[in-house]
Amino acid sequence: MGIGVSLFLFALGAVLAWAIEVEAEGINLNLVGVILMIVGAVGFVLSMLFWSPWAPYGRRDAAPPHDPHGPDHVH
Repeated sequence: MGIGVSLFLFALGAVLAWAIEVEAEGINLNLVGVILMIVGAVGFVLSMLFWSPWAPYGRRDAAPPHDPHGPDHVH
């Protein structure tokens, strides 16, 4: 889940939790909104931890940079 999706879920959850005053039988829209806000917040935090360039647990390049002169070339 990316940052954009996380923010969208959080915003949708906030609308359901606080802005809509509709009673639906069999479903609590306030609770659904709170759940979406929690999922959005967790997704945002995980996105920042794992997919940011400055993240402590982010992706690392598997191969070292390519040296066009070869390993024995003296600079």
